[in-house]
Amino acid sequence: MAIPALFLTLQLATALPGTAEPKEQSGPRIETNEAYLNEVLRPPVLDIEDPISVFAYVLRSLPPRVKVYPTENYYYFKFKHNHVPYAGNIRLDIIERDRGRLHFAYFEDLAEWKAEDDVKHVVLDKSHGVLVEKLGRLLYRVSYDGISVVFELNDLSDVKPPPGLLAEHERLIGPLFDESGLGFFLIFNEKLKAFHYILDETRGVAEHLTPAEGYERILIGKRTGFAFYRDHKIDRKILIGVFEGNARVNNYFDGPFDQLPDNFIEGETLRSAILEVEPHLAGRIDRLGISPGGADRYMIAPYRHYRTLEDLIIFDECATSNEVPPDLYHGCFVFIEQDYEDIGSVDDPAVTADEASEETTPAPAEAGVR
Repeated sequence: MAIPALFLTLQLATALPGTAEPKEQSGPRIETNEAYLNEVLRPPVLDIEDPISVFAYVLRSLPPRVKVYPTENYYYFKFKHNHVPYAGNIRLDIIERDRGRLHFAYFEDLAEWKAEDDVKHVVLDKSHGVLVEKLGRLLYRVSYDGISVVFELNDLSDVKPPPGLLAEHERLIGPLFDESGLGFFLIFNEKLKAFHYILDETRGVAEHLTPAEGYERILIGKRTGFAFYRDHKIDRKILIGVFEGNARVNNYFDGPFDQLPDNFIEGETLRSAILEVEPHLAGRIDRLGISPGGADRYMIAPYRHYRTLEDLIIFDECATSNEVPPDLYHGCFVFIEQDYEDIGSVDDPAVTADEASEETTPAPAEAGVR
């Protein structure tokens, strides 16, 4: 779960003495080590143990209107406090926001070399002086202590898969937008009882995908590290891998499992698919796959957490094997991780070249702070 920054980004410009102020540059912004160190060296100004104080600081630091791109409606941020990086989010949850409530969470930013710290998480509403007002279908104003910020949620209601993108027995759960900047279509294969994330290329792709050496159908993003497989049967790219290091530190590139298309799931579409995979969850999840009280959410992560190309070759071996029946072909792109607490503990794809199987059920896992 990656996190937008509160630190200042320095944009270089030149101007002669006595001339007008330089115009804003249209090219890429320049981030300098100086700006980073200025934030690291800044003396502490926050009462970091008081979530209300931190919330006020974050809200005051935002512009009057912001865009919430991720489709589970998280607005991510980062800041430095007392020389330590922190990460967090403001969430306008699909259920809570129309009740005048929002979720606010922050924690010491994760790193592979240290243990996780406790997350400070609060649900804020009028009783805390926080006002959440609905201005439109996907438009909300959040106010506190004289500060107001309008949050525009990402409207994907007109985003549809192009004709022919879905295979036989597949149905669309919904479009989603990940904090990585990539869009996906979450689909469900009724025959295989399997989920897939299909890359949404209808509006362009903010990534450079390069073929893996010796495996032209395995494509890996230079920016995100996401790995895709070019389907042999349909002109589409299926997400097969997320770099394990990104998943461990919960950054922008930890995979789309935490950005389901909440605002665009119709009726029982998602719950019915989950119950086809895990019928024992009947009566234990709502239509979004969330347990009573909201502590857990069914985890849809059919891709592999990989370290090297060798971890991804198994998908190609399965997809090109003559031993896999044609009707089980798309099962090659489902990878079952038995232990979500230990990302390194993994099994084989749901369908392998040696043993074709219809066992394609991703396991439920704790949602946590997504």
